[in-house]
Amino acid sequence: MTAGADHHVWPASTRVGPDGVVSVGGVRLTDLAAEHGTPAYVLDEADFRARARGYRVAFTEAFAPLGVPVDVYYAGKAFLSVAVARWAHEEGLRIDTSTGGELAVALRAGIPGADIGLHGNNKSDAEIDRALAAGVGRIVIDSTAEIDRVAAAVRRRAEAGPAVARPGRDPEAAVRAPVMVRVTTGVHAGGHEYISTAHEDQKFGLSIAGGQALAALEAVLARPELELVGIHSHIGSQILDPSGFAVAARRVLELRAELAARTGHLVPEVDLGGGFGIAYLAGEVPLDPVRTAKDVAGVVEETCARLGTPVPRLSIEPGRAVVGPTTLTLYTVGTVKPVTVDVAPTAPGAPGDPGEPGDGTGAVTTRTYVSVDGGMSDNLRPALYGARYTAAVVSRAVGTQTVRARVVGKHCESGDIVVHDVDLPQDIAAGDLLAVPATGAYGRSMASNYNHVPRPPVVAVRDGGARVLVRRETEDDLLALDLG
Repeated sequence: MTAGADHHVWPASTRVGPDGVVSVGGVRLTDLAAEHGTPAYVLDEADFRARARGYRVAFTEAFAPLGVPVDVYYAGKAFLSVAVARWAHEEGLRIDTSTGGELAVALRAGIPGADIGLHGNNKSDAEIDRALAAGVGRIVIDSTAEIDRVAAAVRRRAEAGPAVARPGRDPEAAVRAPVMVRVTTGVHAGGHEYISTAHEDQKFGLSIAGGQALAALEAVLARPELELVGIHSHIGSQILDPSGFAVAARRVLELRAELAARTGHLVPEVDLGGGFGIAYLAGEVPLDPVRTAKDVAGVVEETCARLGTPVPRLSIEPGRAVVGPTTLTLYTVGTVKPVTVDVAPTAPGAPGDPGEPGDGTGAVTTRTYVSVDGGMSDNLRPALYGARYTAAVVSRAVGTQTVRARVVGKHCESGDIVVHDVDLPQDIAAGDLLAVPATGAYGRSMASNYNHVPRPPVVAVRDGGARVLVRRETEDDLLALDLG
């Protein structure tokens, strides 16, 4: 699983033993299932740390010749726990949060406020107040109305008592909130419309083309309660073509120069977002951090030279690229059911569901449905926007005879599909362990209790040992919320 066309898909420490049993982090998945049950998210700690460190080193080295530092933010929305936040911070990353809950986890992990960012398109007053109380390094403004709301929160704090300056900042800034303004560049990148976040018709940010972004930046500068520390951009998610970053970087840097020309204020930092893509299927190639960092540095240097402005401090957010490939979801197979399928008479290679069998003749065929003990409650992405995954039997040796299968969950929805289309052993049967890789990002974060199914645990593996980071929910947990 680590040398073939799918080696990018599985955690780095994945190995297949002589008996066919797969191990991750030196732990046999059969042993892990016996101790912790299934479904379970299995996270390779060493792989996580290596990926986090790799992004920090790649961007630091790429921008070192330009004489500016780079901050790498770990995307809390992808997956966040106390231990994971600590790992990311220990490897030199800051933590990006988008809700009060994510902020609470980062603070519980002991992350200094200055190393935390808060963004989101609809922050509550309580979230803004908590961010200010924690001394977060930046609040990302997402609308013009939020400018007034953050300024009002600062005034409330000032009236409540004297502010304390944070280390490394101007004492006069103690009574101001450090903010960035999120802008949309018109660059549309990513694997699905719902996860492409920089085109104009969507809920995030303020448009450069429409003049909203410049007006918001000027409005921030006019508020004594706010300290404008940067401009924030994010062009999408699951990006495998880095060319979009170049276009977006030029537009953000041009906006920075225009603001300086109009106001005399040169914004010190630019965040170019991230959303770097990962491999989900065999043959897919993720973005290379080293090459991407060099490409971004080249564009930033060239654009700033053309504009006659100094190179700003840079920050990036790799997104799912840090945690996504480090985790697999382990299931136990239950019902295996062959289903007769009428094949639509479409031309071979025509657009459509890649999971549909067919030869273009309109013939009748059989699809094997493999049901597992989880489903859309632990991985919503396939049902939400058709995300594609692969799967493999990991509890025994398998033969060369395979069957085309669809892996489905146990929930009361026909759209409860975990893997649309995959070749599995012809003799797959109840009791087999099935693993779905690349579920570290958004699997546990989007998990629900649909059908009152408790959410799975997150188990970290490393050097032959396993420990639970987030325990399995129980029925008692579910019933504790029901007041009768």
